[in-house]
Amino acid sequence: MTWRGATCLILRDRLARIGLLLLLVFAAAAAAGPWLWPHDAWQMFDAMLPPSAEHPLGTNDLGYDLLAELLQGARYSLALATVAALVSTLIGTGLGVAAGYYRNLGFVVMRVVDVFLSVPRFPLIVLMAAFARPGFLSLSAFFVLVGWPSVARMTRARILTERQQEYIVAAHATGVPGPRIVGRHLLPTVLPVAFARFIAEMQHIIVAEAGLSFMGLGDPTTRSWGMTLSHASRYPALLISNVWEWWALPPGLAITLFCLALAFLGLGLERLANPRLA
Repeated sequence: MTWRGATCLILRDRLARIGLLLLLVFAAAAAAGPWLWPHDAWQMFDAMLPPSAEHPLGTNDLGYDLLAELLQGARYSLALATVAALVSTLIGTGLGVAAGYYRNLGFVVMRVVDVFLSVPRFPLIVLMAAFARPGFLSLSAFFVLVGWPSVARMTRARILTERQQEYIVAAHATGVPGPRIVGRHLLPTVLPVAFARFIAEMQHIIVAEAGLSFMGLGDPTTRSWGMTLSHASRYPALLISNVWEWWALPPGLAITLFCLALAFLGLGLERLANPRLA
């Protein structure tokens, strides 16, 4: 399927269009945050100011503008999710394609994949984060380490199915080199699967980063949606006043809407990856 056909298939799906629109809104807010709002996320004002024209989401107990913090958190969370998901998808796709085409290599790769998949993802991330210095690079490495095995397994399964097709058998019979068959015929067939896994990995990373930050294992020197929730949860009067409405609710809604947008777009990609669902 061509890129144009894939794009048309996704755009014909109503939920996929909604998800794509929401993702564009989040991406625009993350990219243009410093220009959309004049206050800096590290600029301090009077503490616990209620929402107003100057501070639409008020300020927290340290005097930071919560709207600026939300926009800065969007930049960090989306950058972390995009980078880690992209790297894990590239690694998993490359290893999955190689494992599906070269049987001896596939046996070794899949045994490593089985080891990783036998361990629950989030407890493993928590264990690594507890003994490592939190930061963008370390968190990205954790998510890549636990993310590529599932991508590799799914892409390998697609390659094993596709290599039985008649045109692949004919290419072998005519003496076409293996790398040419992989690059020209097999790799394009796994791209929809890789895109679908990329979307799923972004969902996992957004939620996992929020969970780590909420548990105190995130980087306290950064602004992310998870760190805002973690800071809000330690405020004594959070739930006995209306403070939660403008401190904890916005980042929670941002995480929910972003994951929902990814889920909507993922439905379109699933139909692309599995024609029987279209």
